[in-house]
Amino acid sequence: MYVSMKDMLAKANEENYAVMAINAFNLESAAGIINAAVMMRSPIIINLLQEHIKQYFDCNILTRPIIKMAEQVSVPVAINLDHGSDVAHLKRCLHEGFSSVMIDASTYPLEENISITKSIVEFAQEFGASVEAEVGNMGLVGEDTGFTAANMYTDPNTAIRFIRETGVDALAVSYGSTHGDYPDGYVPVFRFDIVEKIKTATGIPLVLHGGSGSGSNNIKRSVECGINKINVGTDYMIAQRDFLIRALKKNPSYDYPELMRQSYLESSKIIESYIEIAGSKDKIL
Repeated sequence: MYVSMKDMLAKANEENYAVMAINAFNLESAAGIINAAVMMRSPIIINLLQEHIKQYFDCNILTRPIIKMAEQVSVPVAINLDHGSDVAHLKRCLHEGFSSVMIDASTYPLEENISITKSIVEFAQEFGASVEAEVGNMGLVGEDTGFTAANMYTDPNTAIRFIRETGVDALAVSYGSTHGDYPDGYVPVFRFDIVEKIKTATGIPLVLHGGSGSGSNNIKRSVECGINKINVGTDYMIAQRDFLIRALKKNPSYDYPELMRQSYLESSKIIESYIEIAGSKDKIL
């Protein structure tokens, strides 16, 4: 079934678990995400990163087929625009049928972030869509920004004010994670007190970005502290890539359509493991 994030995150908030939000960039990767959700009887969010859909298949191409796939299964599925910083493009996504959007104005001064986010919350109401935003900033492994530094962490008092003034449905907070693929053996150190303070004051669903490689203990503790949505992209994409490498090494003449199908079926197992850790198995509405 096709839904917005709002109800699924409200249930997760009430029952203290998290819903996985997995990045897709084409129909095959979206199918793998839905397959994992069906296998685990779990709600799921398909994240479509603004950068990816602009570069590969834009919202007017991807949205309707994914909605059809969602409507054909019994588990709740949402489509969420991930890191939507282009307001005009974000509004196009809502017109195309996205059930949720993340407005990312976190690079702007606080007052502008509040103003931009509030306007998107009001606009999204016309479509019955939920809105996520971000306060604080997360680094990106391998880029000039580097790992998330202490001065990029979310200030809890700022986040509390932001939530109250914008009316967002969910807030992404920076408390130690980084986007991308961590070096082998590296496990980030999380500031759980940031999550706890914001959660206690506001009670709304909070979001962990950069979930890939964060470690099961960090994820479980995050959920205990009030995280209700966990974003994972890198680990899913690496699983697809690694399957293709192994399969083609074993059989260079692998039938291409079957290779594509098996790549998303096999890589969806990593999503199943995250669903188990996040506690959303068997949590269908």
